[in-house]
Amino acid sequence: MFGDFLARMGGGRRDPEPAVPAPSGPPSAETLLAALEATEALVTTDSVPSPVTARVLRVTQTVRDTIPRLDDLGAGSATAYNGMATATDYLPDAVNGYLRLPRRFADTRPVDAGRTPLMVLVDQLDLLGATMDRVFDAVHRDDANALVAHGRFLAEKFGRGTSTGELRIGEGETALPAQPPMPENGPAAAEPGAKAAPGPAADPERLSPPSSLDL
Repeated sequence: MFGDFLARMGGGRRDPEPAVPAPSGPPSAETLLAALEATEALVTTDSVPSPVTARVLRVTQTVRDTIPRLDDLGAGSATAYNGMATATDYLPDAVNGYLRLPRRFADTRPVDAGRTPLMVLVDQLDLLGATMDRVFDAVHRDDANALVAHGRFLAEKFGRGTSTGELRIGEGETALPAQPPMPENGPAAAEPGAKAAPGPAADPERLSPPSSLDL
């Protein structure tokens, strides 16, 4: 600081201030997937109760299905943040807090309104699972809405099918009647047991062989 004062008085140049690193952006998909794999490795051991393992894997699978579409929610989306933070913080913090306790204590000692640490963890995992279900629905809602809108457009343009087999073309227009089903063996197939219709009588003169008198 004193050196800077002397430099200013003497007209010298001040040393440039060190650059402040820019704040890092949201975690990448690779970072999120690595965090999920690390959490899964914590619970896929014999020392972790199966209800905990099943709930953790349910959450991690939902996060995996959501990651490719998180960017669609926008950088400032609270829903997108919840999805990313579940992978990197909320889920591993809950699991690690339980694993730091001895199993005998964690599974038998009541610590919160009669709940053991195991019960507390299960409640937290259920909450995270419900939260990730909402995130999953949010990232796919636009596609679902687009599908519904496209269906309405097609119904407006081409009409809609009915349970009677009629096709409605538009408002005020007569519906086309349903077509009768075709016989299995084609339109000319005869019913079982029906006799064939007699054909025209044969002309005996045309069918009889020529006699010797005609030669």
